[in-house]
Amino acid sequence: MEEENFWNNFLEQEFKKNYFKSIKKRLVDDNNSGKKIHPNPSQFFKSLELCKFETTKIVIVGQDPYHSPNTANGLAFSVGRNHKLPPSLRNIFIEIENDLAISNTNGDLSHWAKQGVMLLNTSLSVVEGNPGSHSKIGWELFTDKVVSLIQAKGNIIFMLWGNHAKQKKDLICEKNFILEAAHPSPLSASSGFFGCKHFSKANEILKSINQTTIDWQTG
Repeated sequence: MEEENFWNNFLEQEFKKNYFKSIKKRLVDDNNSGKKIHPNPSQFFKSLELCKFETTKIVIVGQDPYHSPNTANGLAFSVGRNHKLPPSLRNIFIEIENDLAISNTNGDLSHWAKQGVMLLNTSLSVVEGNPGSHSKIGWELFTDKVVSLIQAKGNIIFMLWGNHAKQKKDLICEKNFILEAAHPSPLSASSGFFGCKHFSKANEILKSINQTTIDWQTG
């Protein structure tokens, strides 16, 4: 595969497979039954579009997209620039400020993605108002493959927050770095997310392997 077309070629191959045809059927069935699906299908693969395979340095694994209207934008934990910050993202920003003294108000995490931070949810769609509704329709197979391909490069930093993310741990070989913490949601942030210092730790790791650090300012 040519590097610049890596994810496009990967998607072309996956779309032909039976498990992905099952995902598509479920999405069509839910849509035809009047259910609203988030994010917009054009944004399902935004994490792969903005973060090129060859430049990926860090993978932050989320759960499923935000299930409220006009919130999810295809990047895990991210929202539109002028959107009110959801609780989990607000807690992520609190940790960044405590860790690096960087203050963020813009919830669009595209700047991170373009620097090599893959913001990957374990499921890439959700029914409005129904969290976890698409968590077992086949997306987990797809995102397992994405994680497996990235980790094979070696020297990738994986931030696994919460139980859904930690289920990907067995896919990651010892050539990589794993940072684990509780999920940043209000239910668990105080039980191991706050104080994890993953953002400074990631940059220290990048320095140690002679890679450019991440600017965690969202702009």
